[in-house]
Amino acid sequence: MGCEITTKKRQGIINPMYDCQPAGAQYAGIGIKDCIPLVHGGQGCSMFVRLLFAQHFKENFDVASTSLHEDSAVFGGHQRIIDGVLTLVRRYPELRVIPVITTCSTEVIGDDVEGNITKINEMLKEEFPNRKVHVVAVHTPSFKSSQVGGYSQCVEAVIKNLATAKVKSNGKINLFPGWVNPGDVVLLKHYLSEMGIDGTILMDTEDFDSPMLPDKSIHTHGRTTVEELAGTSGAIASVALARYEGASAAEYLEKEFEVPAHVVSTPYGIGNTDALLRTLSEITGKPIPESLVKERGLAVDALQDLAHMFFANKRVAIFGHPDMVIGMAEFCLEVELEPALLLLGDDNSKYKKDPRILALKARANWDMEVVCNADLWELEKRAKDPDYKIDVILGHSKGRYVAIDNNIPMARVGFPTFDRAGLYRHPTMGYRGAMLLGEAIANAMFAHMEYTRDREWILNTW
Repeated sequence: MGCEITTKKRQGIINPMYDCQPAGAQYAGIGIKDCIPLVHGGQGCSMFVRLLFAQHFKENFDVASTSLHEDSAVFGGHQRIIDGVLTLVRRYPELRVIPVITTCSTEVIGDDVEGNITKINEMLKEEFPNRKVHVVAVHTPSFKSSQVGGYSQCVEAVIKNLATAKVKSNGKINLFPGWVNPGDVVLLKHYLSEMGIDGTILMDTEDFDSPMLPDKSIHTHGRTTVEELAGTSGAIASVALARYEGASAAEYLEKEFEVPAHVVSTPYGIGNTDALLRTLSEITGKPIPESLVKERGLAVDALQDLAHMFFANKRVAIFGHPDMVIGMAEFCLEVELEPALLLLGDDNSKYKKDPRILALKARANWDMEVVCNADLWELEKRAKDPDYKIDVILGHSKGRYVAIDNNIPMARVGFPTFDRAGLYRHPTMGYRGAMLLGEAIANAMFAHMEYTRDREWILNTW
């Protein structure tokens, strides 16, 4: 018994787990207020990503495209960048940030994005002398990394462009949650409020769960402002909750402006949430209030009702973003589930040396496998193997057919989740998130027991 850390042996991808880098950069961009990302590539590079966002959130988001055609592949797409930025600035008077997000095609042909932005800035200064629009180059070639890396690239590029000088200390915490749902952002804000901490969420996606109001106004947009981004250099500290989705921006602020960076384990489960709150308390000197102690107690009580009776020794397969997968595995250990298969879906070589994975390896007294650069075929192959025995699957909706075809209960977590209603509203992080996640796993197992007539009588006596 023990843990084996491997890399997918095939060169090709069958049923990918992630989208490409530009998708992640677009998600980071729409988290900024008064921002429209401009994707420098073919129309599909923005259209299909917007479709994913719409499937997940049931809302529409503004993402523009330079809409390259065959002639640009030969002569370059320089004019498309210029025309695209100028069109956006002229059409949207409130627009303040435009990330220019490259794609595989524009990286291959070698368009000089920074050179074009220099030219664009001169043109904007002449046409709009009283208006400042931040045009940011975000290099995200699709043939390397994934949406995880693209998200991190965009966050770092925007911070570098807007936080250009050390500003006066504002007493704030920079909080980098990574690629999370509105429900998680609301929960993190709740923690900051309960502890009396002033914080900037990067990026603030709370309004992605937007209301439908009588005046028919549209409120689906990011909430992180230009001023907040510029003020990150004056924070008392940065706290990154995702090693691969924002930590590089926190580390840049530490290196450039001496803002201390704290990279903590993503707060999935009880222990990781405890560690986050302790870190916030140590940075600010603010005590952890009794209200959060009570929230913790409610979650522990709910989880212990499930752990030994239903979860003990059940083998779990987890796929998705690396910080989420590792955090979910740590949560599983708390409730007696056994993370048997962790699938990480891109070519980042750092995963194998991640201290959290090494800690899981040291604790595993059952057979566990971590597969890097994996795809959903790796999940399907193991799900079909009767000797492997997967009892539960945790992951996003793209893996549902593996669960259905192999008759395995599945709880939805991650992005995208489009076959269950309203999950983006519910936190997965924190004490409340741990409780909801445990209940979601249990309910998936209960439904499966009923459909398969597998000891469903237990539910009558529980």
